[in-house]
Amino acid sequence: MTRINVTVDGMKVADDVEPRMLLVHYLRERLGKTGTVVGCDTSNCGACTVHLDGQSVKSCNVLAVQADGHEVTTVEGLAQDGHLHRVQEAFRECHGLQCGFCTPGMIMASVDLLGRNPHPSEEEIREGLEGNLCRCTGYHNIVRAVQFASGHLAAAVTAGGGATEEVAQA
Repeated sequence: MTRINVTVDGMKVADDVEPRMLLVHYLRERLGKTGTVVGCDTSNCGACTVHLDGQSVKSCNVLAVQADGHEVTTVEGLAQDGHLHRVQEAFRECHGLQCGFCTPGMIMASVDLLGRNPHPSEEEIREGLEGNLCRCTGYHNIVRAVQFASGHLAAAVTAGGGATEEVAQA
């Protein structure tokens, strides 16, 4: 066993882990962070995406011991004071999900993308989400959600209406 000290969603954790334990399994099985999804186990799908020191990583490709001394943010850690993160809200408003399996990884990758490029073009969004696969949506509403979160479509939202109708027309 190896002792690790890691901050997960703002909470400091000290734990003993097997050196070969993947970060995705540590988050889910030891910390109950089940929003981090086990998808392909080969780093191809991106469903397990989390932030390690603010940057997106596929947690099925990172050992828990590699997170020692670092900060991990999961999809559960994005919401603050009972309020969804703007990207989580945008996915809800724009129907950027269907079955929901890829959604946590898509959201985490989108937050990272918007942190690096606050106003990406549609092409930059598609490139930024390239490592995250969705088998249900066709990506259209996912791209719209990222545009909405970036403010590109905010002007289309009227005070009396929700984002869904305006985004669909934009």
